[in-house]
Amino acid sequence: MACEREVEAVETVENIEESKENDMEQTQAGVLVLKEMPEFKAEAYDAATGHYTEVSSEDYKGKWTVICFYPADFTFVCPTEIAAMNAQLDIINGELGCEVLAISTDTKFSHKRFAETEPLLKDLKLTIAADTTTEISRKFGVLIEGAGLALRGRFLVNPDGIIVAQEVQAPPVGRSVKEFIRQIKAHQHAYKTGEVCPAGWREGKKTLPVNTDVEPMTGRVGDYITIEEILAD
Repeated sequence: MACEREVEAVETVENIEESKENDMEQTQAGVLVLKEMPEFKAEAYDAATGHYTEVSSEDYKGKWTVICFYPADFTFVCPTEIAAMNAQLDIINGELGCEVLAISTDTKFSHKRFAETEPLLKDLKLTIAADTTTEISRKFGVLIEGAGLALRGRFLVNPDGIIVAQEVQAPPVGRSVKEFIRQIKAHQHAYKTGEVCPAGWREGKKTLPVNTDVEPMTGRVGDYITIEEILAD
């Protein structure tokens, strides 16, 4: 059962962490930030239409894109993450124009059944790709080789096809979609304006205009922004 597979994935990660071998090569190919998004093609289930389809990296060229891996269908944490992302689609896709593709190593048939039976996935509109060969997970560096499952890997790709944000977690802990939306907005602002965003930046907060004031700000950032401003909600 898939639930047992998620537990197996946790145990596999723990075993890898305890191993004296080169575990980083086993679980992650490396950091992909500032690199081009790997090319891929896969069958998928489009929950918005209820039909099977095909997806490829070509579909997302020239667009802001979120590629979101999860361990397996019919598990515990995974449906909570998928449901949270789906609930924020009006912001992620509608407001921010960011495409979303979920991926696991399950088949497209499993994806369809998962979407139809899990109560949290009612009204699901996401497309879920079937990485049955584990090739995509391996290319993105999130494959747990011993289990044949993906870690919780989330990648933000800009319109130039460059990965600008990467978050990878072990199976037991889910990710925050609200924090990810904050990151999308910050990266889009930096991409558009050339300004940079300090820690915890949100819309309406102060940015650092290094594109115009880099020399006077160098070594004197504290003259421009305070720790209180940085930590303010």
